Amino acid sequence: MRERIGRRGRQLVLLLWAAVMLGAVALVAGPFLNDRAIDEDPGRALATVTGVSRLRTTVDFRDEQGIYHAPSTGLLYPTGLGEGQRVWVTYAKGDPDLVKVEGREWTLSIIPALSVALVATVVAAVLWWAIGRVTRPRPSSPEIRPTLT
Repeated sequence: MRERIGRRGRQLVLLLWAAVMLGAVALVAGPFLNDRAIDEDPGRALATVTGVSRLRTTVDFRDEQGIYHAPSTGLLYPTGLGEGQRVWVTYAKGDPDLVKVEGREWTLSIIPALSVALVATVVAAVLWWAIGRVTRPRPSSPEIRPTLT
């Protein structure tokens, strides 16, 4: 019974670790694909930061045709921006909702992805060890042998 619990526990740890590793890869692949889409047909504009929250930073800007845009998904790579600040942005002309701070690239996502992968690996290793320790067969109690006198 202990062997089965140990095997299933390790399978669960491996499955969760693989899911986190997939997420870490997506943390890099998503920004890479977004940057590639912007770089295929880029536009440049001066944007005003209209809101800064924990989850997103919103901006509004006017494109080359004079049309105002306020992407609901927010700005890519918004670190260090404040409300009311004006910043140059690069956007995809075909999809003006895809907009990033000019000069910032997908490579900014590498360090967060590596840190997620490192923490997940350490946690998985500790859990793997703990499962082995908990499910290890216990030595049976020593037999009591009668002594001959």
